[in-house]
Amino acid sequence: MKAQEAVTINEFYLSDDGSIPNNPYFPLLVYKNVIEDTDQADQILAQNHWSNAWRNGVFTYHHYHSNSHEVLVVVGGKVLLQMGGEHGEQLTAERGDVLVLPAGTGHKLLKKEAGFSVIGAYPNGQNYDICYGKKEERPEKLDNIKQVPIPDYDPIYGERGKLFAYWQANE
Repeated sequence: MKAQEAVTINEFYLSDDGSIPNNPYFPLLVYKNVIEDTDQADQILAQNHWSNAWRNGVFTYHHYHSNSHEVLVVVGGKVLLQMGGEHGEQLTAERGDVLVLPAGTGHKLLKKEAGFSVIGAYPNGQNYDICYGKKEERPEKLDNIKQVPIPDYDPIYGERGKLFAYWQANE
């Protein structure tokens, strides 16, 4: 993986759109071109205590997780994602990119190229829910999002990762 100092990190503050809450405290982070061809992304995640991992794609409908943060590591191809709900950001991610989604961040697959694959994982192997932005789920899910702590480790760079420069405890 590239040295942390050589990686561009883009941050996106996504607003609650009335359906997808996003996260009121932490931005979505995109580490550009950080994973190199010889890296074993699943091992990097595991050594940094991000587990309960899966490998596949991204759902083609808006959804979010209210009880856990999530990391998405693009391990093949290229994808266009809608982040933050219907009026959120459209982001292109490609092999080597890492997206760190704070709890509540909406995400949806818009378009993928052949060979697209992603690994997803969660801090300390947390179980995660799948929320759809339905009105009746909202009060409970908003409370869940507020309760999710900052992870102990950056998914790529561990205890001293740049995640902690962007995500800080709210007092």
